[in-house]
Amino acid sequence: MSEDKGEKYNWKETNLALFGSDTEKKVKKESAQTEPAWKDAGTRPGIQIWRIVKFKVAYWPPTEYGNFFNGDSYIILHTWQERGSEEFNYDIYFWIGQYSTSDEYGTAAYKTVELDTLLDDKATQHREVMDHESDEFLKLFPTMTKYEGGADSGYHRVEPTDYKPRLLHLHGTRRRVDVREVKMSKQSLDDSDVFILDTGRKLYQWNGTTSNKDEKFTVMQFVCCVKSARFGKCKAEVCDAEFISPNHIFMRSLSDEPVDEEEEWRRSAKPTMHRLSNASGRMEFTQVAEGDLPKAKLDSNDVFVVDTIKQIFVWIGKGASIDERRNALTYAHNYLQKGTHPLLPVCVVAEGRENPKFLESLS
Repeated sequence: MSEDKGEKYNWKETNLALFGSDTEKKVKKESAQTEPAWKDAGTRPGIQIWRIVKFKVAYWPPTEYGNFFNGDSYIILHTWQERGSEEFNYDIYFWIGQYSTSDEYGTAAYKTVELDTLLDDKATQHREVMDHESDEFLKLFPTMTKYEGGADSGYHRVEPTDYKPRLLHLHGTRRRVDVREVKMSKQSLDDSDVFILDTGRKLYQWNGTTSNKDEKFTVMQFVCCVKSARFGKCKAEVCDAEFISPNHIFMRSLSDEPVDEEEEWRRSAKPTMHRLSNASGRMEFTQVAEGDLPKAKLDSNDVFVVDTIKQIFVWIGKGASIDERRNALTYAHNYLQKGTHPLLPVCVVAEGRENPKFLESLS
């Protein structure tokens, strides 16, 4: 898309006299302080998690950290300190389950902004989508497990007998294992990793010919956790790739369909940079770069959406207008929904507080 072919949206003038003022910030913070869920939020290093239940923020117990339901949305606060510093830094993630409703993840997004306000706008905000999480998010959990079902907004945990079989790709070390559901196809298999066919009542573990001992050890721990979560009602069987029969239930359950559509897109896609600006009196979202992403294109007076193919960054310039700031995540979300890769994680960075990954993506 050329620079003069940006999409234009109607923009109505409103009375913004107090927006961005100390008064407005004080009102927003006082409102955030009335949210019971935020008690003790960010007061100590570590992770705190909340789940959205019927438009409200509900406490998620530490014993469940790393466990997520695909019908829910969550807010995760990571509080940390740099070495030698007593000041707290914050990352706030809102995680969207595959079957979470728009109301649920809309509430999560709104409450993420509220929590950031409570923390004096010091946090970096991130949007995470199930099965497409960023590396930074995955590092927060030694093991991440995604269950079917959700809160009592119409979703319920699925019993093993009603379970829809799924193929899980497990990759990791003794420290952590990443679990991702992949297409039920033989072409999903990779000899360097471990896969599990999860049928609810039974787990079939397929060890790739070159998968390592650390991986197998971590996967064994994962299997134990799954069996425990299902109250011991499921069993496990280990199969080695070089010995498994084509007639084994693991192989018979997989199709021969190709799975490389996303990889094909990744090979041909190019990084892009878009500007969000209302300087003309209309909110305009315009592509300003493709391929190389020049740092010089960034303008402190506006908001920029940077698509690296693997992740989306929303860069907020110091002089960006209130409307540009307020609409930044919405435009990034709409951009993803209209494209061919809507499930990328989104990270919001402020000018002067950019993270290393964002800076590395620029030329």
